[in-house]
Amino acid sequence: MISEEMANRINAQINREMYSANFYLSLSAQAETMNLKGVAAWFFAKHGEEMTHAMKMYRYLIDQDVVVKLTEIAAPEAVEPSVIEMFEGTLKHERGVTACINDLVDHALSEKDHATNIFLQWFVTEQIEEEATVKDIIGRVRLFGDQGQSLLLIDNELAGIAKQIGQTADASAA
Repeated sequence: MISEEMANRINAQINREMYSANFYLSLSAQAETMNLKGVAAWFFAKHGEEMTHAMKMYRYLIDQDVVVKLTEIAAPEAVEPSVIEMFEGTLKHERGVTACINDLVDHALSEKDHATNIFLQWFVTEQIEEEATVKDIIGRVRLFGDQGQSLLLIDNELAGIAKQIGQTADASAA
């Protein structure tokens, strides 16, 4: 069984993951209003990923015989309605999540909680991937621009990526 402090920290992270899901859902809605169906689909797929992250932590606590404590989830902060600012806000957000995951790992190590440390390694790897993906998208938007045909190209590309994310999520849920 994990310590009460570790359980409290993971419970807090579950709520942060749910906030992340709402953050991405908000960005998806914003992209929809901008008629960027691919960008909207990408953010919607990220919403689903974040809910999966929350549920992994939920399941871990249940398996550790710990009570899951859900709290109120704050409304996501507004992001300026431009594609570059949406993704820059996403990168900032993901870096914050990475810091929280690293803090959880540090705490697990300080408690010599090997099971939780091993469990959290998946999230460490996931955050490397999350940040790299968003940095790549930002680079492409900066290179090609976020207007006209360039934006259409990026929107179509993100639609394809969103479809892949959805298929991966479907496979991992099975």
